[in-house]
Amino acid sequence: MTQDQLTGGAKPPHTPARRLALCLSGTRRGARLARQLTVQQFTEWTGLPYDSDPARAVALVTAELASNAVRHGSLPGRDFRLALHLLPDHFRVEVTDTRPERVPPAETAQPTDETSGRGLLLVQAYADRWGHTVHDAYTKTVWAQVRIGRDTDTRKGYSPLVN
Repeated sequence: MTQDQLTGGAKPPHTPARRLALCLSGTRRGARLARQLTVQQFTEWTGLPYDSDPARAVALVTAELASNAVRHGSLPGRDFRLALHLLPDHFRVEVTDTRPERVPPAETAQPTDETSGRGLLLVQAYADRWGHTVHDAYTKTVWAQVRIGRDTDTRKGYSPLVN
């Protein structure tokens, strides 16, 4: 469902920012749905194609944040919240879970021979900024912002998937 559908098409003409928030199942299926819905909403709001570098970066960041919420931040029977924000030059993804005591480490670990544990390194590589906020004794939000400025895909040699 789009923001326009949620608000009946009414949005202030002077506000370029858009928002969408959903609750999703705290399961692997919920995490996969979060990624799919985010990319769909991103392409609808920005007009950029699914295979653009910003869309791929948004998909990867969302997949990592949602899977971390399911794997490390969920309690049995609890959902997680996905919030999307289109800002003038960035797309912000927020994932809120029910484990505020499990915050991301201040320093992301360097890659090792382990087969998992690189998710936050990927978020750090593809997002312009990321962080977390503990709201209360019951929830925390991990967020990331991906740049979508006009020159994102057209700068010579730029690719968030390579640089």
